[in-house]
Amino acid sequence: MDKVNEYLEIAIDKIVFFAPKIIVAALLLWIGFKLIKKVDKIVSKSLIKMQVSDTMRPFIISLLTTVLKIALLLIAVSILGAELSGVATIVAAMGFAIGLSLQGSLGNFASGILILFLKPYKANDWIEVDDKFGKVEEIGIFSTIITTPGSKTLIVPNSKITDGIVTNFSKKGVVRLELNVHIPYSEDFPKVKSIIENELRLIPTVLNDPAPEIGIETFDSHNVQLAIRPFVLPNDYWIATFDTHEAVKRIFSENKIKVAYSEGIELGLIGK
Repeated sequence: MDKVNEYLEIAIDKIVFFAPKIIVAALLLWIGFKLIKKVDKIVSKSLIKMQVSDTMRPFIISLLTTVLKIALLLIAVSILGAELSGVATIVAAMGFAIGLSLQGSLGNFASGILILFLKPYKANDWIEVDDKFGKVEEIGIFSTIITTPGSKTLIVPNSKITDGIVTNFSKKGVVRLELNVHIPYSEDFPKVKSIIENELRLIPTVLNDPAPEIGIETFDSHNVQLAIRPFVLPNDYWIATFDTHEAVKRIFSENKIKVAYSEGIELGLIGK
C-alpha cells in the first residue's frame, strides 16, 4: 500500500504540474489556428489588392500558413516544458528522416517552384498533361489542380508535369481544332471545300482570323480523308468541336454528299 500511495502521489504531482501547461498549450493551439485562418483571409485579400496573379496567390498563402502552423506547434511544445533548442534538434532529425522517405513530395515541391518561376502555364490556362486535358484551377505546393471539360478534378503531382510534356492550349491565345471527315473518291473536293468554308464562317465559336485550314490529308482504300482545321478560343474548344461536327454533317446531308462505308464499297469515278 505504501508503494501504491507513493506512485499515486507522484501521479497527482505530475498532473498538477502539467495540467495547467497542457491547458495553456491546447488553448494556444485553438486560438492560434483560428488566427491563422484569419491571417489566411487577410493575406488573400491583400494579395488581390496588390494584383498578385491567380497562379502565385494560392502558393504564397499555402506556404505562409504552413510556416505559421509549424511555428505555433513549436511554441506549444515549448510551453509543455521542452526547450526549443532540443525541440529544434529533434525536428531537424525528424525532417531528415521524413525527407528521405518523402523524396517524391520534396521533388513535387521543387517542381512547384519551377512552375511558378518558369511559367509554362498559369491559372485558367487550358493544358494537356499525360493525355489528360483540362483547365488549370490552382498551382499548389505539391500538385496542380486541373478541371476537365467533364467537371472532373485532376490532382497532378508537379514533378509529373516538369518531367513530362505539357501542351498549353492557351499560350498563343487561340487553338486549332484537329478534325477529320471523309468523302468518296467520286466527290468534287473543290466543291466540298467551298461548302465547308462557307459554313465555318457562320459558326460563332470559329475564328475568321486566322482563317480555317481545309485540305486533303490522306487517301485510303475507300475514301478521301479531309482535314478541317478551324481556329478557336481556348475556352470554346469543346463547344466549337461539337458545333463544327454538327455543321459538317448537316451540310453534307443538305448537299447530298455521300460517304463511303468500310463494307459494300462500289467502284466509282474520281471527281476533280
